[in-house]
Amino acid sequence: MAKQPARQRSQLPNCYYEGYLEKRSFKDKTSRKLWTCLCGNMLFFFNEKRDTNYIEKLDLSGLISVTDDSSQDRKLHAARLILKMKDGNVKFTIPNTEARELWKGYILSVTELSVPSSLNLLPGQIHMLKEAVEKEKERLKNVPPPADTSSHYISLQADMPACYHVVSRLEAELLLEKEAKRGNLLLRPRNDGTFAVTTRQDHEGSIFKHYRVNRKHEGGFVIDVDNPVPCTTLHDVINYLVEKTDGVLIPLIIEEPYEKNISFIWSDNENGERSVQHAPSNLVLPSVPPKPVAPRIPTPEPVPALVIEEDSCLYEMMEKDIESEDSSATSELDKKTPKKAILPPTPAPRKLTLSTSPSSSSSSTKSELRLRTHSDPLAQTITELKLKLEQKAKCEQ
Repeated sequence: MAKQPARQRSQLPNCYYEGYLEKRSFKDKTSRKLWTCLCGNMLFFFNEKRDTNYIEKLDLSGLISVTDDSSQDRKLHAARLILKMKDGNVKFTIPNTEARELWKGYILSVTELSVPSSLNLLPGQIHMLKEAVEKEKERLKNVPPPADTSSHYISLQADMPACYHVVSRLEAELLLEKEAKRGNLLLRPRNDGTFAVTTRQDHEGSIFKHYRVNRKHEGGFVIDVDNPVPCTTLHDVINYLVEKTDGVLIPLIIEEPYEKNISFIWSDNENGERSVQHAPSNLVLPSVPPKPVAPRIPTPEPVPALVIEEDSCLYEMMEKDIESEDSSATSELDKKTPKKAILPPTPAPRKLTLSTSPSSSSSSTKSELRLRTHSDPLAQTITELKLKLEQKAKCEQ
């Protein structure tokens, strides 16, 4: 629950139900009678029915339960209703029990997107609740998704303004009071995922002011004042506040000290003494070895396809190549196997027969000489030797 600057009623979502309610929360000291409108999943409160600007709103997305309050009211016909929220309870006083059932039905139907079956309502009223559920479903289809609070822009302090400090409302006031000489404006987060700007100024004492910075559905931010100020980034929010105040507001930037030299604590193993040593500033960085280059493998050229033509000459050339390959293979085989020496044939020894008739022997010897001369080249020599031996034998007789 929070107070809201004036907004036009025409900018609100479709109104499903409205009427006067007496509202009281844990922050309110007394009950207030306000004109209440259920628009979307939020309750908007107006001072009067004819007002066009609401003064407060209650987001029902944090609703836990809706229960009846059976305690007696000073008004005999009045009924009470308790909305249990995440941040506390809100009590409503409704003119009668019938109106309480209808309010409870609309609130549960819109938040749960279904008509509860435990209500005591008329068929026509149940039909109205079903229509409200269908309208709410259609409305939610066109609502952009909520901003991602875990994005780098929100989570990383490097992307935030330098005056961004993760502190609460009270801690922000104490920090600005303590660091008054450094600045008087800071940006801080809120519990609901939005942001706030806290300022401090001196005027008969410290005056603190807090400004809410909401997210826009279409992206960006808006400073939530009477005339809302849209900004693209949180940096633009800070720049706008500084420029519009002529530099009176100064962002609080606290820079933490950093060391200028590299030092370390060194221990002496001999005497056990420890001392602070400073690293030399003229360190030579090791050279990085060159990155190995992979050897380039040449790409083989494609072998052109052979085109065989039906030609007689080509067939003859192929046959000759095959024959030459066979002959070369044979010659190589011959070279590898050792050859044996070829000797002339040895003639078989023949027996000499002596004939009594010299005439027949001479005639036979001559005829035999002729035959051997033609058939064997050595026969002539052998025959001549035989003749000489025969003549020598005759002489000795």
